[in-house]
Amino acid sequence: MDGNGRWASERGLPRNAGHRAGVKAVRASIEYCARRGIEALTLFAFSSENWQRPQEEVGLLMTLFLEALDREVADLDKNNIRICFIGDRALLSSALQTRIANAESRTANNTRLTVLIAVAYGGRWDITQAAKQVAEECVAGRLKVTEVTEAALQERMSLAGAAKGLVEPDLFIRTGGEQRISNFLLWDLAYTELYFSAVLWPDFDERELDAAIALFSSRERRFGLTSAQVAKV
Repeated sequence: MDGNGRWASERGLPRNAGHRAGVKAVRASIEYCARRGIEALTLFAFSSENWQRPQEEVGLLMTLFLEALDREVADLDKNNIRICFIGDRALLSSALQTRIANAESRTANNTRLTVLIAVAYGGRWDITQAAKQVAEECVAGRLKVTEVTEAALQERMSLAGAAKGLVEPDLFIRTGGEQRISNFLLWDLAYTELYFSAVLWPDFDERELDAAIALFSSRERRFGLTSAQVAKV
């Protein structure tokens, strides 16, 4: 979700106006994904690197998270939408940690759409914390070295831990014109299709999402196989 600040700057508005517009775009995207029957939507709301931004902006973003949770969770629950969070929660305020836990608990049994929100998240942090879990279990004797496999590490990644049963993302969408993944889901994006849009996040609407999905649908996903092999599957 990139481009909130530039969206505000282009309109002569303060950056916080862009972030608030971005929240509205989040709400619209969730509603549209639910209507389209999409199984899961993961949103990169705040990266581990974003802590380096001006303190005033970071404070505003944390306030927006609190306000959004207070305002939106009841409707998400009513619409059978589950909400989960990934990231280093220890870096968040106790108030935000409590809101997150309450939101996850309240919507845990919902099945229409799973929304995963990455806050204080970084792909390198995610791989590191999974590796630490594996190391600790090996030292404690709960895991043998021969049992340290890709699957074992995958089970300890944030995405797998937050929402059991969800597979790796099919489609990665980056708004705002940048063409990089910026330390997001580095492990999980191994075979994900990438789509880069020049549209700033607050302007990313149903039409833009449809365009991304249409392009994704036209691609042949081979996962290391040849086209001939894929055709036989």
